[in-house]
Amino acid sequence: MRIEVRDAHKHFGPVHALGGVSFDVEPGRRVALVGPNGSGKSTLNRILMGLVACDGRVRVDGRCPFGERVAVARRMAYVPQAAPQIGAPVGEMLGAIARVRDLPHARIERTARAFDLDLASLARRPFRSLSGGMKQKLLIALALASDASLLILDEPTGSLDARSRERFFELFEALPDATTLVLCSHRLDEIRPLVGQVLQLHEGRVAYDGPADAFLARSGLAALDVWADGAEAGAWLTQRGFRRGASGAWHVTVESAAKLPLLADLSAALGPRLRNLNARDLEVIELRDGDVRDA
Repeated sequence: MRIEVRDAHKHFGPVHALGGVSFDVEPGRRVALVGPNGSGKSTLNRILMGLVACDGRVRVDGRCPFGERVAVARRMAYVPQAAPQIGAPVGEMLGAIARVRDLPHARIERTARAFDLDLASLARRPFRSLSGGMKQKLLIALALASDASLLILDEPTGSLDARSRERFFELFEALPDATTLVLCSHRLDEIRPLVGQVLQLHEGRVAYDGPADAFLARSGLAALDVWADGAEAGAWLTQRGFRRGASGAWHVTVESAAKLPLLADLSAALGPRLRNLNARDLEVIELRDGDVRDA
């Protein structure tokens, strides 16, 4: 599904939640929607889902989502960050969703099994009584089984264990190439494998709209721990922003783009005085207030 947004404005009383947002997402494009709290991400998602109207032009596959909500919703699936506290038993909830979406129950069962969910054993349990991870796996299974042309996922793997995250990525890779994704996430382990484009909002405006690799190169962070011998090595590390911890290791956090050059400098400058090092990418990206750049 193609998404087209032109000069979208939305006020909630005195709050200007969106202030002239414009962007395009081509069919089959996978986009990360990022930004600090209050940047307008939730408002934009609610507009795309037809839950909130706004000024400006918004089209999802050529349709106005808040003017033709039912037609757009039939081809869309949404996974919220926090699962709704639904009191109905799981079996009744799944049955209602399957009927509304004309979705074969066998397809839901197949996707649920990939997350080690036994729907028969869960059928009588109230949805709200499930653990956070089970709720999230069930909502993801429903979304991936729906054959939706547009997926809107809000921090989808945040409460999943490592095995379930891997299963999620495998199932996502099996989706048709034409499936469009809008992913709200600040987690590198979600953004890297899933998206090719990043749309960053800041105070209701577009701060970045471009390739994901360029965005991550300047917004990702890496942590380095270094064990080195001698006062000269310590002085060199101190000059470059390293701090010595209680364990004796020197630590610094740098932008991802600076990691490899720093590792090369470490090796060249410290030589045999370098006893060990550990370099790792941090899981979340850094969003700088007011950092507005074009692709």
